[in-house]
Amino acid sequence: MVTAACFAELGNQVICVDSDGERIAGLRRKKMPFYEPGLERMVLRNLSKRRLSFSTQISEGVKKSQIIFIAVGTPPLPSGDADLTSVEQVAREVARAMTSYRLIVEKSTVPVETGRWIQRTLETSIRKKVPFDVASNPEFLREGSAVMDFLHPDRIVIGAESKKAEQLLCRLYKSFKAPILVTDIASAELIKHASNAFLATKISFINAIACVAEQVGADVEKIAQGMGMDPRIGPAFLKAGAGFGGFCFPKDVEAFIRIAEKIGYDFDILKAVKRVNESQRLRIVKKVEKQLWNVKDKVVGVLGLAFKPDTDDLRFAPALDVIGALQAGGARVRAYDPVAMPEAKRVLKDVVFSKDAYQAVSGADCLVLMTEWDEFKKLDFGRLKRAMRQPVIVDGRNLLDPEKARKAGFRYVGVGRHTLDGWGAS
Repeated sequence: MVTAACFAELGNQVICVDSDGERIAGLRRKKMPFYEPGLERMVLRNLSKRRLSFSTQISEGVKKSQIIFIAVGTPPLPSGDADLTSVEQVAREVARAMTSYRLIVEKSTVPVETGRWIQRTLETSIRKKVPFDVASNPEFLREGSAVMDFLHPDRIVIGAESKKAEQLLCRLYKSFKAPILVTDIASAELIKHASNAFLATKISFINAIACVAEQVGADVEKIAQGMGMDPRIGPAFLKAGAGFGGFCFPKDVEAFIRIAEKIGYDFDILKAVKRVNESQRLRIVKKVEKQLWNVKDKVVGVLGLAFKPDTDDLRFAPALDVIGALQAGGARVRAYDPVAMPEAKRVLKDVVFSKDAYQAVSGADCLVLMTEWDEFKKLDFGRLKRAMRQPVIVDGRNLLDPEKARKAGFRYVGVGRHTLDGWGAS
């Protein structure tokens, strides 16, 4: 959706095709299927300018387009492999609809060698012997800032193995000021997985450092600041907390482990990244248990449900695991999220949903902060304390000011903040 809207914004004629008729009907009625800052305005603007249209027919998209992006889901299978059945199905339908040259581009995050399978699928499914090319153009969009990331990229990666494919994609991106890296298709596919895996590794690494910091009286925030000042390391993704979630990092780490296994390489580093990340959720629950002695029959107010701010995406969100563990221990959970409540009501059971943060912690024995929304930075500690039964904060994102919380009378527990985790604070 972001790719389509942004290409339309740049003046291209774009047709969005999806097999979900209800979703397409909603988009035609100008109803967005998910939340992403700035996207709705862009979609509406390009609909009015007739640069953006929607269809359920792949044949219509293929007939009217020279470049076709495959941007379907590649969810994880129980084995950890990416499920590529949608990619294969779309490739077959595209092949059957082609009557002249088309460039078919992987946009979905796919394992290496998927381009070869797309090529083979097109060759065996095409009805008329017309020329085509396959290319890879991985996306590097962050949920919550996807529109800005698309329009102002730090790099554009094009995997192409014919001059025509390379020239078409370079022309499509000609207005961008970002460097364009042209590679073979396999390298482009690996760049995407390698990038996500490395960022996930940075997050798990700083979370492992946080575990050490808590035991020796150090502050992981200062450690991350000192590390990030080294230009070889950089500050990005050195944020200790409840671990990464969302659809990309967990899925891509797991898929990359499986890709390596299939070629005979044991990717031990990524296995550790996954293990550390999964343990962070349990550590948040343990912090709550340590402060409340027993969680049975206690009321816990959870602020933030989406896996990150500025999105309503709950896929692999750490908050879901934390809530599930608290409920399993007998706690009663009240929750609030600025955007993700409609989706949360669909997936969470026996949770009391609140109209705002203060209602969520009303009568609570503990406040657990799980998503670093800007509005939570401005919480009134005095009002929070008056609303709560016990003045306890477990900050799973190190978002709040520990000193201000302590001065307001709270027992504040962060991640990797030893002196504020109940050792020197009461």
